[in-house]
Amino acid sequence: MPINIPNNLPATEDLQRENIFFITDSKAAHQDIRPLKIAILNLMPKKIVTETQILRLLSNSPIQLDIEFLTMATHISKNCPISHLAKFYTTIDKVCDRRFDGLIITGAPVEHLEYEQVDYWDELCRVMEWSKTNVYSVFHICWAAQAGLYYHYGIPKYSLGKKMFGIYSHSIEKPNHPIVRGFDETFHAPHSRHTEVRREDIEKVPTLEIITSSSLAGVHIVADTSGRQYFVTGHSEYDRFTLRDEYFRDVEKGLKISKPYNYFPYDDEEQPPYFNWRSHANLMFSNWVNCVYQDTPYNLDELTPLETPNKK
Repeated sequence: MPINIPNNLPATEDLQRENIFFITDSKAAHQDIRPLKIAILNLMPKKIVTETQILRLLSNSPIQLDIEFLTMATHISKNCPISHLAKFYTTIDKVCDRRFDGLIITGAPVEHLEYEQVDYWDELCRVMEWSKTNVYSVFHICWAAQAGLYYHYGIPKYSLGKKMFGIYSHSIEKPNHPIVRGFDETFHAPHSRHTEVRREDIEKVPTLEIITSSSLAGVHIVADTSGRQYFVTGHSEYDRFTLRDEYFRDVEKGLKISKPYNYFPYDDEEQPPYFNWRSHANLMFSNWVNCVYQDTPYNLDELTPLETPNKK
């Protein structure tokens, strides 16, 4: 929650320079408070695990959030009970006439496919197009970040020779951007993907900016200049053992997989991994919620449509 300070307080300039959340008396006097409406389109196979991971991070904000889970009507989930989906999830058809403050679209283990080969691609495109008029801010994770950049801006993905798999060090390129408020100059984040988007393609789009990156993992957080779209190529929502479980799963399947980079102490898979990305994961999600809280209209019927090149 931002701090409320008197108008024209001398500290205002310093707080702005340090990127501290605050609002002035005059703004607070005209600010109505209501819960933020957040939709989560969960594309991950183990939906209950992903629900827990994301809700854990969202819960650190003192702002009240109303959560609604979405799933793809055109895809049959093999790793989640139908009863769970029927009870807790809805589809775009059921919410297409509603508006939300925020939307989170998770990753999905389908990056080996071309986008148009994914069985729910058309439906996902419909969701992304709907989000431009019915959602204030969209937070895309991993494959969804690549899919969103492709759909809205025509940015391609590229196959990697080796899976980007492990915990990587990142640095901040735009230190005054609100999504990285409170971040250390360098921080860790998990990655688990076979494809990437490239800096040179993103930099060709004047309305996109690279906020954080890694010398090994590449582009990490990308945002549009309106603050309404975020594309995060990693998996900061992962808990301590997610990469370990993915690694052992692939080993048991006989797949060619290296140990997660910079994950097991002394590279010993018998040792419990360090959980050294949790604080920045919490900050990133809390910062996004605060950005939404600061800028979303109180009356969502006043939401201004977002314009994107929409090349796909």
